[in-house]
Amino acid sequence: MTIEEGVELARFTTLGTGGLARAFARPESEPEVEELLRWAHDRSLQVAVVGLGSNLLAADDGVDALVLKLGGELAAVEVTGEVLRVGGGAANAVALHRARTAGLGGFEFACAIPGTIGGGVWMNAGAYGGEFAGVLRRALVATADGSDWLTPSELGLSYRHSELRHGQVVLRAELELRPRPSDEIKAEVRELNRQRKEAQPTNRRTFGSVFKNPDHELSAGRMLEACGLKGHRLGGAQISPKHANFIENADGAKTADALALMAEARRRAHEQFGVRLEHEVEFLGELELPDL
Repeated sequence: MTIEEGVELARFTTLGTGGLARAFARPESEPEVEELLRWAHDRSLQVAVVGLGSNLLAADDGVDALVLKLGGELAAVEVTGEVLRVGGGAANAVALHRARTAGLGGFEFACAIPGTIGGGVWMNAGAYGGEFAGVLRRALVATADGSDWLTPSELGLSYRHSELRHGQVVLRAELELRPRPSDEIKAEVRELNRQRKEAQPTNRRTFGSVFKNPDHELSAGRMLEACGLKGHRLGGAQISPKHANFIENADGAKTADALALMAEARRRAHEQFGVRLEHEVEFLGELELPDL
């Protein structure tokens, strides 16, 4: 395995921010991942997976970790009966296309999640009433001690959450789908994409939803809109004028700019609604939000 040093993470995040990773590798098989995890463990290095970088905020000062980007057989997609067998590095869009071609429905919600299967399992990603927990049979998770298949209950899946931690890598997953005519799948995906483009800044550089929806009558986006935050800008980052639960790279943004916007948004939501918003985006490196 080739292990690179000082790789700029801004190249691998959809927001386009982030400093240098201490180490970076592109494993293409289960043995390669296990070898890399042992390498990191021997050096007391954290391990993180970058995926497509669509739910990731990486520190400007860099990340003292081994960052992995899965490829090869770990990004493959196969269909066996009504089960979609997918690599953790496979893009959701590719997996959905294969499911549609095979006449398998149930994964249509993933058209609104521009990430990978591994990232979807990691955070139990969801959209438009669907989530990974609803289709996942099991996932193969690697650690420095080896790999094991884990069920949704063993993964601890709940709303935008799993019990997985850095140092664990989702190698593969099996999705249980159901027969559905391809033209119906195509029609639903087209409609969901229409709704998404209408409501979200899909043509801007963002990292996806900033905050989880709280237990409140208002969604996070509606709450922040009510706080007057649409279009609010700090440095090169701004809260989207289209959807207040998105942060855009308006002009040369830094991660610090996005983090400052998140802190201000949480402060205003707490001040106006008494709600403590929890961030949905994954932090990589020494990042944290101030206590309220």
